Amino acid sequence: MISPPLEQPVLPTGTDRLLAGGRLTIDLDTLVDNWKALNARSRPGRAAAVVKADAYGCGIAQVVPALFAAGCDSFFVALPEEGLRVRDVAPRARIFVLNGLFDDAAPAFTDADLIPVLGSDHEIATWAKHGRRKPCAIHVDTGMNRLGLTPDEAIAFAENAKSVRPVLLMSHLACGDTPESGMNRQQLSIFQKVRAAFGEIESSLANSAGIFLGADYLFDLTRPGIALYGGEVVSGAANPMKPVVTAETRIVQIRHAVKGETAGYGAAMTLARDTRIAVCSTGYADGYLRSASGSGVPLRTTVTEGAHGFIAGRRVPVIGRITMDLTSFDVTDVPEDAIKAGDHIELFGPNIALDDVARAAGTIGYELLTGLGRRYHRRYIGAEIL
Repeated sequence: MISPPLEQPVLPTGTDRLLAGGRLTIDLDTLVDNWKALNARSRPGRAAAVVKADAYGCGIAQVVPALFAAGCDSFFVALPEEGLRVRDVAPRARIFVLNGLFDDAAPAFTDADLIPVLGSDHEIATWAKHGRRKPCAIHVDTGMNRLGLTPDEAIAFAENAKSVRPVLLMSHLACGDTPESGMNRQQLSIFQKVRAAFGEIESSLANSAGIFLGADYLFDLTRPGIALYGGEVVSGAANPMKPVVTAETRIVQIRHAVKGETAGYGAAMTLARDTRIAVCSTGYADGYLRSASGSGVPLRTTVTEGAHGFIAGRRVPVIGRITMDLTSFDVTDVPEDAIKAGDHIELFGPNIALDDVARAAGTIGYELLTGLGRRYHRRYIGAEIL
């Protein structure tokens, strides 16, 4: 006999925050402020918003309404499934789907008025068959060798663009976050040449970093992504964007260890002093990457310092290896009466920059944001729509 499925318990309102090992605070007012700043920089064009990967881990259902209410009317997603979620919360928005068009997905596009970004002759033919002259975008590859028509293919299409109705021509910068790269000017020149063949339709080249390359790169529509959520825009430059997400982990236990003892898997760290250790309920299963460990991972041989947290006004280093569910911090320098089990340590946010943690893990802020696990308690502040 097969047992019936277990019923999910009904938790009292607010209990989830007490049961979670970590929490995410997502500031929608700051998100809107970032978009407004990017929109101002995009003039005489305007800024769209890239909300793929569940709005970079921040939540499509919350992010899109906040941005739409602020005046953003165009959104970019990777997949049609994401486009449908945007449509649910922004019925009047323009929604562009970046990751191509599969034949069997075309009905979903037409039913929900999603705009496919077409990057091959096959995709153009598919949309001509199913799109019923509904709008589309054309993606031209100007040097990234990822998605898009070649420049020659795009120009040939423009000269005989009768089968579909493009409303946007776009390309993507490969080195926008490196302003000194000659690749930027090279891509710009190619895009300008293709654009001249398309006449009056809107055009878009600049991603987050491209917005900061200067007026030549702005065109009609910019596509900020990571900058909206507070991530670094240009390599080696001060970050002008404000942090949107604060990630925190909860202290499970504070323990005392003696100089000469080891901490964590592999006895990876030998303690150089008597140490107070805050063991916290977040790990790599929550997207806090193992490579950010304080010791015992290959990256520490080249990037000597692991990640830090922040509590009671002090930066506290990760010690030993980050594990699936737990991370340990050295809180020896924090006054004993200032912290206790149940308190939260900031993983990144206003005091610990997202991209500093990313560098300690050998990656980029995008990966940390989009990899945030499902075990955090999420709370949204601002934008009075929630």
